[in-house]
Amino acid sequence: MKVKKYVASSMPEAMKLIRAELGNDAVILNSKVVHTGGFLGFFKKKNIEVVAAVDPMPKEESIPIVIQKTKNIPKEKEHLFEKQQVIRYENKLETTVHDLNTSELIKEMSEIKALLQKGYSTSYERGIPLPGPLHEAILLMEKQEINKQIQAAVFEELIEKWYLKGARASNVEVLSWLKSHICNRISDLTFGGVNFAKQFVNVVGPTGVGKTTTLAKIAADCVLTHKKRAAFITTDTYRIAAIDQLKTYAKLLKVPLEVCYNTEDFQKAANQFADYDIVFVDTAGRNFRNPDYVNDLKKTIDFDRNMETFLVLSLTSKQKDMEEILKQFSIIHIDKLIFTKADETSSYGAMLNVIDKFRTGVAYLTNGQNVPDDILVANPSVITKLLFGVETDERSS
Repeated sequence: MKVKKYVASSMPEAMKLIRAELGNDAVILNSKVVHTGGFLGFFKKKNIEVVAAVDPMPKEESIPIVIQKTKNIPKEKEHLFEKQQVIRYENKLETTVHDLNTSELIKEMSEIKALLQKGYSTSYERGIPLPGPLHEAILLMEKQEINKQIQAAVFEELIEKWYLKGARASNVEVLSWLKSHICNRISDLTFGGVNFAKQFVNVVGPTGVGKTTTLAKIAADCVLTHKKRAAFITTDTYRIAAIDQLKTYAKLLKVPLEVCYNTEDFQKAANQFADYDIVFVDTAGRNFRNPDYVNDLKKTIDFDRNMETFLVLSLTSKQKDMEEILKQFSIIHIDKLIFTKADETSSYGAMLNVIDKFRTGVAYLTNGQNVPDDILVANPSVITKLLFGVETDERSS
């Protein structure tokens, strides 16, 4: 067995060095933080020291951990682990590590070997034995209907951290790794609600997702909390009830409302509210499968104005429908998403899948009908909490 020590500025950098020299079959024996350099005891640089090893024996001489494919598994279930390498160890590992005279390290490697060869009772689709905490993490993602691409990426990181921890991490620790991965995966997107950078806030979306109620919640926060001078414009002239509903909210908030039937009406209302801090624009909900719907919006609303547009999606919708809606609205610029009806489902994986696929951030989440309550400003930590039940710091790793 070839064993070598690496010192790098970070674990990802160390893994690159290891893979480049020892290949993908290398295993991590030990890792620790070390401090190098400095002057008179000061200005030392923190690095990570990793001891890695690879079995130089030909593959036919190695003794693999046999992974049997479980019978009667549907073909569509054969996923996630297809690209995971089969980890191999020499049968008598202890007698081959001649250049390491550390009994503790030998013991640790023996324990990892025993762990892998044990054959857990909780096996997965293809009969691969997984450590209990890793299995629970995968089950949790399956329950939330997180797609297989994300699961595979998460698992790759989890299994790496598992062995760096000497295969002794707890359920709580593995769950923390899972949450941190999801947070970090979407942390580069733009999150957060109205920041008053633009005067017009427009909400669009299909029928029945709660656009008007959501707009009233956002407006109430701006008026009551931020003390902004606000106004309403509605282009939803298809439903009398929708106009009456917004009139009620406008009366309660003591803000003006204009109903617009065409672009000329919209321009007139926009000019009328030119001195207001923020103007909220409500739109009609229509069948999203009809491409004329979005074109009608463009004929009525001046999207070239100083406007921020939120697309409202319901968490009770199918992921396929959410994706079709996003594609239909692709002809206008969508700044962020709003997900409604979080209180009407227990599965939120479709939300993560859509965010990840379209790389579009989230402004708000709503979890009830109460105005001005039942609305949350979205961020990666809030998304993760909704998925896995516990809020986490998206900056952790």
